[in-house]
Amino acid sequence: MFNEVKKSMQWGEETLTLETGKVARQADGSVIATYGETSVMANVTFARSQKPGQDFFPLTVHYNEKYYAAGKIPGGFFKREARPTEKETLTSRLIDRPIRPLFVPGFKNEVLVMCTVLSHDLVNDPDMVAMIAASAALTISGAPFMGPIAACRVGFTDGEYILNPEIDDMQDLKNNPDQRLDLVVAGTKDAVMMVESEAYELSEEEMLGAVKFAHEHIQPVIDLIIELAETAAKEPFDFQPVDYSDLSAAVKKAGEKEMRAAFAIRDKQERTAAVAAARETVKAALTEEQLADANLGSALKGLEASILRGDVVKTGTRIDGRKTDEIRDIVSQTGILPRTHGSALFTRGETQGLVVTTLGTGDDEQFIDALHGNFKSNFLLHYNFPPYSVGEVGRVGPPGRREIGHGKLAWRALQAVLPAATDFPYTIRVVSEITESNGSSSMASVCGGSLSMMDAGVPLKAAVAGVAMGLILEEDGSYAILSDILGDEDHLGDMDFKVAGTEAGITSLQMDIKIAGITPDIMEKALAQAKAGRLHILGEMGKAISGAQEFSVHAPRIETMQVPTDKIREVIGSGGKVIREIVEVSGAKVDINDEGIIKIASPNADSIKKAYDMIWSIVAEPEEGAVYTGTVVKIVDFGAFVNFFGKRDGLVHVSQIENRRLNHPSDVLKEGQEVKVKLLGFDDRGKVRLSMKVVDQETGEEIKEEKAPEA
Repeated sequence: MFNEVKKSMQWGEETLTLETGKVARQADGSVIATYGETSVMANVTFARSQKPGQDFFPLTVHYNEKYYAAGKIPGGFFKREARPTEKETLTSRLIDRPIRPLFVPGFKNEVLVMCTVLSHDLVNDPDMVAMIAASAALTISGAPFMGPIAACRVGFTDGEYILNPEIDDMQDLKNNPDQRLDLVVAGTKDAVMMVESEAYELSEEEMLGAVKFAHEHIQPVIDLIIELAETAAKEPFDFQPVDYSDLSAAVKKAGEKEMRAAFAIRDKQERTAAVAAARETVKAALTEEQLADANLGSALKGLEASILRGDVVKTGTRIDGRKTDEIRDIVSQTGILPRTHGSALFTRGETQGLVVTTLGTGDDEQFIDALHGNFKSNFLLHYNFPPYSVGEVGRVGPPGRREIGHGKLAWRALQAVLPAATDFPYTIRVVSEITESNGSSSMASVCGGSLSMMDAGVPLKAAVAGVAMGLILEEDGSYAILSDILGDEDHLGDMDFKVAGTEAGITSLQMDIKIAGITPDIMEKALAQAKAGRLHILGEMGKAISGAQEFSVHAPRIETMQVPTDKIREVIGSGGKVIREIVEVSGAKVDINDEGIIKIASPNADSIKKAYDMIWSIVAEPEEGAVYTGTVVKIVDFGAFVNFFGKRDGLVHVSQIENRRLNHPSDVLKEGQEVKVKLLGFDDRGKVRLSMKVVDQETGEEIKEEKAPEA
């Protein structure tokens, strides 16, 4: 009934297995990849024809994590998986980016890739397994895919690269000083296709070494996928790219002059209008048959690309007049919004980000319900890209995959320089509003985010800047690496290579390739050119920040205190009664964790002190021999009970009230009276013994016994 094929190999510390032929047999390609006890099923289907008039490649990738994979039931009211989590969205993008360029040029049939996590051992991250499963499923599907690819994750500890580190090793890197890198690399047999990383000030040499290490270690996986395909692959789909060279020649003849003149305009909006006018000039010169050709859009794009690309490689001059390594003019401003905790406006050429920082308390931390466990995050970065930023109209809705991806890239770049939570106990939210865009708004978010946090008084370890690099690689092997690319250079170029970091090193690296990969030599030169650009941008940013920034008067102040873990119950009280009373009386927000770390937050310093004193009175122990000010709470025949230390009471025996005999304590005391007492100690039953007569009731000074004169 089943025609099962299974291939296995030892890869790093675990066994990698690829199997097909048993599940989802109606899909064009279906592979279950298992690494350790983490299993992901990838299913591929593709349409056998192109939709009429379609001039783009409709590839859709979905990565889904099923809670049953880890033996969990989803939270929420409906108890089922709902909209994609951030991890699912980012992993979908991670799979899409290296496979998209590897489909045969001209193939525009709809393709659907679905990856489903079936089992998760909580040790091996399923995202890498999903990328391998997707590649294998595409390779055996018969689709015109020029793969396979493979992917791996790389860590970096004590100068050594680590293949596929465990999830726990990659969790919360900023609090793990031994682990300096979380790098994902995907590539083919010959070249690297995609890089995504979170790093902690690695040098260019260390980062390039990690990429080379990854590319070397994915080779056995590529061989395993080929071995599977040799047995299980379907017949290749009979696809022949449409030859529209005659149409391209007609388009070039009709509009090359106008298009070249349009690309010579340096202002983006004027250039965009001129390019649109040149397109209309081309269309006016074409026949009705040529206008109806579905490849007209591709022919027009080809004309634009040839003009932009050829001129840059030949002359070294770009469409806005810059040299290949030149950064656009930069203006940085901070403190531009009066009521926010921190704000910055970062403008680089025609790209601009308004970035705002808000400081919150522990209550503001983001709770993340992940497949491998629940945890909290105290650093949030949200990126918004409204249509007006590119002078367009369009639908405005919840953040899409692009916005989530760009926000995460900026998050990775900045979190490496954040202070430890013990040193700066705030939840930090950074929001980047892109107000103008013409090239790398994500890197503008990094620069603006760094400035905004510094303006808010966040003690960053160093400023962070980012720069987007581009590549134009011609068929004859000649190429140009471009610093700080424009939107047109990104759209018509071959690479989007984003590098962020401090003066000391790289904190984030992301690379996407639109061709069949790049060589280590090109990557090395791109990293060196990016470093020069990054240092230049950091210098420009430094003009906006001078010295330590004042903490915003509108931000909450947070004090931390540590209490013994066995006192946590007393601070919280039965049903939270005590901590609610502290919050109500003091007016401060109080948060306590399982380690006994308490955060007290309020814009009012008096509220913080009041809450601090109330908590201290609960958890502190009175010191024997010390003098305290107390209040008489009850009078009995044998003495008086005095509240002297928080909620702690003690007995002043009638013999310890005054240095004379009293008929009754009420002769000199009344309830509510303030008295000075000394803690004598504790009796055999742990009861507190206090004394008034050894303390001067006016000054609070202890009365010392006078020694008898020597004979």
